[in-house]
Amino acid sequence: MKLAQFALPVALVTIFASCSAPRKLRETQARNAQLDSLYRATYGKLRTCEEDAARAAASYKEKVGSLQEQQAQLKSNNSQMLEHLKELSVISSSQAESIKKSLDNIGAKDAYIKDLQSAIARKDSLNMQLVMNLKGAIGNLDDKDINIKVDKGVVYIDISDKLLFKSGSYDITDRAKEVLGKVAKVLLAQPDIEFMVEGHTDNVPYRPNVLQDNWDLSVKRATSVVRVLQNQYGIPPARMTAAGRSEYVPVASNESAEGKAANRRTRIVILPQLDQFFKLLEKPAN
Repeated sequence: MKLAQFALPVALVTIFASCSAPRKLRETQARNAQLDSLYRATYGKLRTCEEDAARAAASYKEKVGSLQEQQAQLKSNNSQMLEHLKELSVISSSQAESIKKSLDNIGAKDAYIKDLQSAIARKDSLNMQLVMNLKGAIGNLDDKDINIKVDKGVVYIDISDKLLFKSGSYDITDRAKEVLGKVAKVLLAQPDIEFMVEGHTDNVPYRPNVLQDNWDLSVKRATSVVRVLQNQYGIPPARMTAAGRSEYVPVASNESAEGKAANRRTRIVILPQLDQFFKLLEKPAN
């Protein structure tokens, strides 16, 4: 009886053990299948990346090869052209060598041109700022009496002689001195600027008395303006040049009264400072 009671639990444990073993095996097999699937997917992605990288490298190598071929072709063409010129005796060997060096330095010259264009743009920006300052200082004067503009990189201030002088005279009016004072204020704020004052007339002959002709009148009017800017507004004389252009640089036809009036003017020309311009070519400090 006791033996039977002991054998029954042992049999139950054996039965349970035999049932759990296949379940663990199935779980392990399922896990292995999942890991194998993940491995295969990862390996597939790796192969795709390797293939993409190989295609990219091949494409890059092909482009580099093409560029090298183009460069070699250009050099060959340049050499052939130089040899042909030599054969025609158009240029000497030294000249051919000079041209070759010039062709080799095209890249450096392109960079210089870009720097030059950038400097010109900065200079134009400074000129426009000067124009805006002048227009702001002068206010709402009629453009027929005073005109400020930039032409080919140079700033011009044209003042009608009707505003500055009486007819046939080179004595500056009180109203003109007020206008010149406003211009002088802006010019004084730019101590590096030098300028030229030009006198212009129409083509009506000047009646000789103290002066001989329109040449004399235009010069006298220019020097009158320069003296006012120096003596009354303190602009250093070394910054100014007085010049007379007489009737020979008209801005309008002298066939009409309006044209003659436009030609009778005093022009202030802001002289380009080449040393300052080339300083603009220097790269700004970081």
